[in-house]
Amino acid sequence: MIYDSAQSWRDAPQKRVLFFGMSGLGKTHVSQILRDQGDWFHYSIDYRIGTRYLGEDIADNAKREAMKNPYLRELLMSDSIYIASNITFANLKPVSMWLGKPGDVAEGGLPFPEYQRRQDLFRRAEEAALLDTTSFIERAESIYGYPHFICDTGGSICEWVDPENPDDPILKALSASTLMIWIKGTEDHTAELIRRFDRAPKPMAYQPAFLARAWADYLVEKDLAADKVNPDDFIRWTYAKALAHRQPLYAAMARHWGVTVTAQQIADVRSAADFDDLIAATLDGRMRG
Repeated sequence: MIYDSAQSWRDAPQKRVLFFGMSGLGKTHVSQILRDQGDWFHYSIDYRIGTRYLGEDIADNAKREAMKNPYLRELLMSDSIYIASNITFANLKPVSMWLGKPGDVAEGGLPFPEYQRRQDLFRRAEEAALLDTTSFIERAESIYGYPHFICDTGGSICEWVDPENPDDPILKALSASTLMIWIKGTEDHTAELIRRFDRAPKPMAYQPAFLARAWADYLVEKDLAADKVNPDDFIRWTYAKALAHRQPLYAAMARHWGVTVTAQQIADVRSAADFDDLIAATLDGRMRG
């Protein structure tokens, strides 16, 4: 790790961290606290995906929907209006809406092959955005003068890496330039995430083998044809399984490539000084352990 002790962390003139873990456990919250201190650059992987790598696909999909409306079609065809997504750190809905959900088209779903195609595009976009981290560290300092750097990753980072492989290209690159920090939730957090997701299910990205297995199992269990699947029901059914699938992957990433803090510890952070103390204590505990 680039900081091997509490003292090396405290003495570092440039602090560089990467947060990973399930969405909803505080990655973006603590990133914003640090960013608001004025000397931390916040690099959002999901924002990078939506603006740099999938921006055209997202806009094109919105145009296809608009072309179904005669009024909007005429305006588009005459260049009287233009369509673009308005992605921000706080609003990544254009990305999730583009990613979609598989199932009955009449209920807003995507045919499963199209859903798989978009999943693959998202995977490639996320891998590229993760590997852009090093260049953004350099840009943040050389252009804007930020000494400290946060990489705020999406929950699906664990789907595209092999934490048991010491030569995994993504993890090797990220750990060489940042301290990788797993924000770990408790069983209570998991239950709350499931309740929150059940109220408002949203698209997710899955490891291809996991997705194929979940889709096949769902069709058998529900005794449904693929084109009769309720998209939200499938996403809800899959979510808890995805949490269980991801947990050991996150744990292995932390064990081999970084450190672990709890979601409660992150929730207690109110300032950059609090965060410095938390990471110093975590590194000290890892050394003793």
